[in-house]
This record gives sequence, structure tokens and C-alpha cells, in this order.
Amino acid sequence: MGLKLTLKKEKVTFEEAKAIFDRPFLELIYEAHGVHRQHHDPGKIQISSLLSIQWGGCCEDCAYCAQSIHNKKKMPKQTITDLEVIFAAAEKAKAMGSSRFCMGTSGRVPSDELFGMACDAVIGVKKLGLETCLTMGMLHEDQVIRLKECGLDYYNHNVDTSPDYYEKIITTRTFEERIRTIELVRKHGIKVCTGGILGMGETNDDRIKMMVSLVNFDEHPESISINRLVKIPGTPLENAADMDSFDFVRTIALARILMPKSTIRVSAGREAMSDELQALCFFAGAGSFFIGKKLLTTQNAEIEKDLALLNRLNLRPVG
Repeated sequence: MGLKLTLKKEKVTFEEAKAIFDRPFLELIYEAHGVHRQHHDPGKIQISSLLSIQWGGCCEDCAYCAQSIHNKKKMPKQTITDLEVIFAAAEKAKAMGSSRFCMGTSGRVPSDELFGMACDAVIGVKKLGLETCLTMGMLHEDQVIRLKECGLDYYNHNVDTSPDYYEKIITTRTFEERIRTIELVRKHGIKVCTGGILGMGETNDDRIKMMVSLVNFDEHPESISINRLVKIPGTPLENAADMDSFDFVRTIALARILMPKSTIRVSAGREAMSDELQALCFFAGAGSFFIGKKLLTTQNAEIEKDLALLNRLNLRPVG
């Protein structure tokens, strides 16, 4: 029926992963759905929300991001300084059905002031009964320890793409630096959320290699974030070619088969996806998506449309 993998296993090779990815499409998603049913409730989906608490003015040169100072259009740095604004957004997210509240900042590393505010925000959001996730770039070990003390559930730090394609997207930070941050978070017992963006001009082999890099951590990431590029005017990828939708679903199916217990999250790019494509993603193993009009700086699907889709698919929110 396919490649048999244990959860704490020998390394998965590129050739093994490619053999899975290249299976006939219907056979691939059928197997991925079977794996999903073994480890997850196929009738439930986790709704997550994401709030930018600082955006713009970023020194990194990520080719997909509107926040970079290297872009044609400069987005000035702005920060939410009132914790009550964050807590109000979290309460609204919970009322809409979210059980996970994510907060994101721009920049390579957080300032001491921003980091302190983020710690207070994590503590406050957890008091509302929500799962917490934070993405703030690279961290020092003492910062990771502090986040663990605050009760942070997940830290998000995407690898973005394959090791081979990475330098075509980002030159101000290395792939290895991203891996070190993820390993540091794992070392101190915070759950890992990581993944990448599809449709940046990479090949299917790059997508496979990205998944191989994730499955070969000592422990599988608890959360896999899979984004579809949102082409933002003024960024180097504003005219990138559209990605084949079936290849997008294949990547989700590969992630599901390689990392059976991980939660796969369809993140940015859903606004441009048809209901039928999203349904295929859920069938292939995606068990979470983000709700809300914006994900950091990109538009997201309308809330009412999302809730209507869940109703049509008979999917129930987790929590």
C-alpha cells in the first residue's frame, strides 16, 4: 500500500518521498486520506486566527513578503502597543470558532520591548482558553526559555522552501539558521509549527525536498504550515507563474503520509482557491485553516464564506 514509516524512524530519502509524490493522483490522495483517518477525526477541523502585532520595516529580503525594506514599495514599521487590542482580537477569534490564536511580528529578531509585550500577550490569550502560537523570527535561548515559562504552545518558524532553492528566495538568512531556531524551540519543549510557501518558482522536487527536511527532524513538527504564494505587487514574486493546483494537493498528501500525526494547516493563499480545491486539501490530510480577513499582510477568504464551506462539507470546528 506504500512506504511504511515509523514515527521515530530511520531517515526518509528524497527518492522514497518522490516515489510517494509521483503516484497516480487518485491513489495518492486515497492513501493520504486513509492515513489522516487513522490519526485524526476526518469530520473535524481546527480553526485558527492570526494577528500581526508588529508589521513592516523588515530588514530581511524575503522575495514573497510585502514587509521587506528591499521592496519597491516600503511598508513602514507599525506595532500594536495596547495589550487590550490583542485580547479583544483573541476574544473575537474565539467567538468565530477559533481554538488557536497566532501572533506574528516582522523583523529578523524581536526587540526586548516587543518580546516582553509578546510574553504578556501569550499569558493573556491563554487565560481566554485559546491555544497560542507565536512567530517572531530568530530567538536567543533565554527568550525561548521565557516563552516556555509563559506557557506558549507553539512557535512558528517556516523553512519556506527546499535547502537547494532557499537562496533564490532569501539571502539575508540561511536555511541552516532557520533549522537552528526550530531545534532550539524543540529543545525547550515548545511545540514546533513550520512549513513553507508553494508557488515561488520552485519545482516539485523542491517541494519534496522541503518535506524531507521536515520529516527528518528527530521529532516530526506538531504543526505543518502550507501556504500558497499570494503575489503581492512590488515584491520580486509579483509576476510568478501560477502553481498547478493538483501539485499543491500532492504536497499536502505527501506531508500527511510522511508525518501522520502532525496537524497540516492550509494557511495563506486560500482566498484564490475554489471550494473544490480546498475540499481536496482537506481530503488529502489538511486539518486546519486560518479564518479572518488578513494573514499578516495578505488577504484571506471571507469569514462567512469559510463557515459556509465548512457547513457544506459537514466539517465541525475542533474545541
